[in-house]
Parts: sequence; structure tokens; C-alpha cells
Amino acid sequence: QVQLVESGGGLVQPGGSLRLSCAASGTVLFSIVVMGWYRQAPGKQRELVASIAGGGNPNYADSVKGRFTISRDNSKNTVYLQMNSLKPEDTAVYHCHLVGSNSWGQGTQVTVSS
Repeated sequence: QVQLVESGGGLVQPGGSLRLSCAASGTVLFSIVVMGWYRQAPGKQRELVASIAGGGNPNYADSVKGRFTISRDNSKNTVYLQMNSLKPEDTAVYHCHLVGSNSWGQGTQVTVSS
């Protein structure tokens, strides 16, 4: 069983930045798993924002390319999401996920508003 705990959400003005963190614990060889960040806005389906393989190859949704950066520190069992140039439409609950498992974090709220 793997536990995922997110942190770093909050309220930010349009154009601002936030950095999300997700720490993994439990039985996992973190360095080889694919980790993903997903988000769900009110009334919308959950969508993949970005994912990163164990070796560090990232993939991004078109809506966040050039603004968000996913990274990982395998020594800390942690994955990050740096979010820049935030827009109101980025407002959502962000979850991290160990891809291919049932392990999801509890989510962290990101609100972009003036």
C-alpha cells in the first residue's frame, strides 16, 4: 500500500506561481514508477495535467505546456509540479497519482483569482 500526500496549494492571482509537492510512502520502489498530477474542477471530469516516468521523461496536457513543469526527486520519494503563469481556468483540486495503481493523494486546492 502506497500513501501519497500533497501540499502546496492555495490562492494565487492570475499570472502567479505555485509549487505542489507529493510525498510517497509505503511499499514502493519510487524510482521506477510513473507519477502523475491530475486535476478536477467543479462540474468537470478529472484530467491528467502531467506525468513523469522514473527516468524523468515528462508529458504534459496541451493546456499547461510551457507553463507547468513536473519533476521528481527519487531520493525523497517526491514529485513536484511547478505552476507558472496561472490562469483562472487552472482552478481545481490537484491530486497526485501513482499511475497504474489505486493510490491517490487526498488532493490540494488551487484557486486562481483576483
